[in-house]
Amino acid sequence: MAMITTVQQHILQQQRDFSEASGTFSWLLSGITLATKMIEAKIRSAGLTDIYGSFGAQNVQGEQQQKLDVYANQALLHCLGLRDSVAALVSEEDEEPVTFDRSVDTGKYIIIFDPLDGSSNIDVNVNVGTIFSVHKRLTWGSLNESILQPGSKQVAAGYVVYGPSTVLVYTSGNGVHGFTLDNAIGAFVLSHEHMNMPEKGNYYSANDANQATWPDGYMSYIEELRGAGYSARYVGSLVADFHRTLLKGGVFLYPPNKHKAGGKLRLLYEANPLAMIAEQAGGMAVSGTQRILDIQPRDIHQRTPFMVGSKWEMEAFARATQG
Repeated sequence: MAMITTVQQHILQQQRDFSEASGTFSWLLSGITLATKMIEAKIRSAGLTDIYGSFGAQNVQGEQQQKLDVYANQALLHCLGLRDSVAALVSEEDEEPVTFDRSVDTGKYIIIFDPLDGSSNIDVNVNVGTIFSVHKRLTWGSLNESILQPGSKQVAAGYVVYGPSTVLVYTSGNGVHGFTLDNAIGAFVLSHEHMNMPEKGNYYSANDANQATWPDGYMSYIEELRGAGYSARYVGSLVADFHRTLLKGGVFLYPPNKHKAGGKLRLLYEANPLAMIAEQAGGMAVSGTQRILDIQPRDIHQRTPFMVGSKWEMEAFARATQG
């Protein structure tokens, strides 16, 4: 019989090298995996259970909520809210954090998440995902200060991509590891140990229909990649585009533009966790002016430009856009 390693087992095996890897932390992560398995099951049956389509309300971002957005958000809030180690849950879908009256000794963690990234694509059966970030609660200051920590302070980050197979990619600061959901046993099983982003790829991922609104240097960079034989790949679901970049190398770009000078993607829910994973896998992530993980957040729904990818492409990007 082949031996398997689940996410929780993997964390416990790493505990000698990672101070956060304890039974408490494993129990916390099990709340995330339970919620994402619930979301995965709902997505698989979406066409049969009237879960497609809009919910009829807008979220705090001013975006039309999909029924699956609401379900995914409620699943994560429920599964994580039951964990005593959680001090606050911060969702892209909610205007304010959900906080719990737990002491610093008990409520040690802040969980920040995008419950269903790319949900506008769900009706056409395109891959979607869940992104999450974990911070350690500060022993001083307000809970809000613990929430608004720079990405360099994350103790763990990950995402789940719901596709032909459901894959969880996770880092706790000791490399990047991938787990595939085995529905036969109901567990995420280690399938990609020590994932490394190739130093150079063959693809760029960007909505270059907006190129006329980009700052100087960005389009010349894309032209440089095209001249070097790069192909365009753009799904429009951040998790799917990032997952391909992690596996195949290359670069993903969501530049600032004339209409969104501060960028579109959310710093806390999207850019920070994916930047941590990229750096742990040997890649780089920047806002165009600085390292993503060095940005000091001002509010929970802050946006940022986001460029992430392999070392070669990111160094070429810096040369093209910064002279």
